[in-house]
Amino acid sequence: MTDLAEKKKSEKKKSGKFLMIPALLGANFVYSCTSVFTKLSSLQEPLSAKYFLFLGCAVSVLGIYSILWQQIIKRMPVSEAYMYKGTVLLFVLVISAVLFGESITLHNIIGASMIVGGIVLFSKS
Repeated sequence: MTDLAEKKKSEKKKSGKFLMIPALLGANFVYSCTSVFTKLSSLQEPLSAKYFLFLGCAVSVLGIYSILWQQIIKRMPVSEAYMYKGTVLLFVLVISAVLFGESITLHNIIGASMIVGGIVLFSKS
């Protein structure tokens, strides 16, 4: 293969990886919604209709997420895709503050910063 062909192949691979990042973030957001439904389930009377409704929603969201995740790892190495799993914690942190009024502490902010820093650091390599 010529140098030009190798360069084009490398650029296409980098471009494809860049396009997969929004898909990864979207899939991780979907996954974080599971936490919302399990939290809502925990607020219901055990074994009530609403309890099972929210648990069913959580399982449905997991099904949707698994399909998205399979499509993502079909298009990129799982080692690269898995690096972005830390964003789930960021989404859950924000969602829990917005929907449930839970507080965001300094420790949460430090932890979130470390997650983002790790993702940025390893995505550059």
